[in-house]
Amino acid sequence: MFGRFMNNYYYGKSGKGDFRKEDLPSTRKQLFFDTLRTRLSALFRINLLYMIVFLPTMLLLMLNFTSMLSTMSNLMLLQENDYAAYVEKIQENGGEVRVSEEQFTELKNAELNPVDLVDSTLFKVLIWLIPCIAITGPFTSGLSYITRNWARDEHAFIWSDFKDAIKENWKQGLVLSAITSVLPLLVYVGWKFYGQMAANNPIMFVPQVLVILVALIWSISITYMHPLVVTYELKMRDVIRNGLLLAVARLPMSVGIRLLHCMPAIICGALIYLWNPMIGMLILFGWYFLIGFSLSRFVTASYTNAVFDRYINPRIEGAKVNQGLRKPEEDEEDEAIDEDGKGEES
Repeated sequence: MFGRFMNNYYYGKSGKGDFRKEDLPSTRKQLFFDTLRTRLSALFRINLLYMIVFLPTMLLLMLNFTSMLSTMSNLMLLQENDYAAYVEKIQENGGEVRVSEEQFTELKNAELNPVDLVDSTLFKVLIWLIPCIAITGPFTSGLSYITRNWARDEHAFIWSDFKDAIKENWKQGLVLSAITSVLPLLVYVGWKFYGQMAANNPIMFVPQVLVILVALIWSISITYMHPLVVTYELKMRDVIRNGLLLAVARLPMSVGIRLLHCMPAIICGALIYLWNPMIGMLILFGWYFLIGFSLSRFVTASYTNAVFDRYINPRIEGAKVNQGLRKPEEDEEDEAIDEDGKGEES
C-alpha cells in the first residue's frame, strides 16, 4: 500500500492525458496558465523534493539573521541605557541578564560599531554559503528539466526524470552553482576593497561599479543557463556564452524576470523592516518551502522555451518549435478534413 502511494505521489498516474489536439492553447500566455493549472499540485510535490538540498542555505540564513537581530538589539540597549535600565529592559522582554555591571561598562566604553558588526556577520555568511549553494547545481538541472517539460505540456515523472536529469547534467550544473556560490563573496570583497580605495582616489569608483555590473550580468544570464544545459548538448563554455548573449539580446525581459523572482524576498523584506522581522523571515521560509523554488523554475522554463523557439530552435534542423501550442497549419488541415467529409456525405 505504501509503495503504491509513493509511486502515485512521485511518478504520477500513467496514461493521464494533458490537452486534446483541439484544446491546445494558441498563445504563450494561454499555455502558461493552462499548464500552471494542470501542474500546480505537482509543483508543490517536486518543490518539497528540491527543498531538501536548499535546507542548509535557508537554515544558515535564518540562524545568522536571528543572531544578528539579537546582537543588534543588545548593542542598542548598551549604547542607549545605563546598567539599571539595561537590566530592566532585558527582564521586561523575558530574557536573562548575562552581563555584569563591569562587563557592561567595558562594552559601552568600547564604542562598538553596528556597521562593523553587520560587515563581519555578512562576510562569514558569504563564506559558509559557498558550499551550501555549490551543491544545489545538479538538483537545479533536474528541476529545470521537469519544469521545462511541463511548460511545454509534455509529461515528466517527478522522481525518475528528476533523477535521470541529475545524472546526465550534474557536471555542468555543478560548475554553474560553483560560480554562483563564489560570486557574492568576490563581489562583496571587491566592493569593499575598491570602495576604500575610492575614498582617496575617485577613479577607483569605476572598478567598484564594474564589480556590481559583473554580478548583475551573471544574475540575469544564469536564468538561461540551466535550461540550456537540459535542452541542448553544449560544452560548458558554450552554455555560458549563449546565456550571456541571450541575456543581452533580451535585456529588458531578462531584468524583468529576475526582478519577478526577487519579489517574494522584496515583499518579505518590507515586512521585516516595517512590521516584524521574525514573521517576515518565517513567511519567506514558508513560501520557498512550499512552492517558491519550483514555481520560479516553472516561470523561467515558460519564458526560456519561448526565447529558445525564437533564437535557437529555428537554426537547428529538425528541432521542434512552439511545442504545446496549436499551430495555424493544424487548423487549416482540420478545416480541409471537415470540407472533405462534407463532400463525401453529399
